[in-house]
Amino acid sequence: MRRHLPPEAAYWLALMRLLRSRIEHARKHPDDGMSAELMVLIGALVLVAIAAMAIVTAKIIEKANSIKL
Repeated sequence: MRRHLPPEAAYWLALMRLLRSRIEHARKHPDDGMSAELMVLIGALVLVAIAAMAIVTAKIIEKANSIKL
């Protein structure tokens, strides 16, 4: 049985494909230097990582606070 992804996952997958292709281009052409577009993409990846850490941290703290001592 095949699991279906939620519709939002398609947007994330498309964004990740775009980011990978841009980073791949930057790696293939290192003499071009870092463009403003690449800097924006790196910033977006950092924001996604920070958001993921915040969500995980909130869930861990919530679970820890729910434990009765």
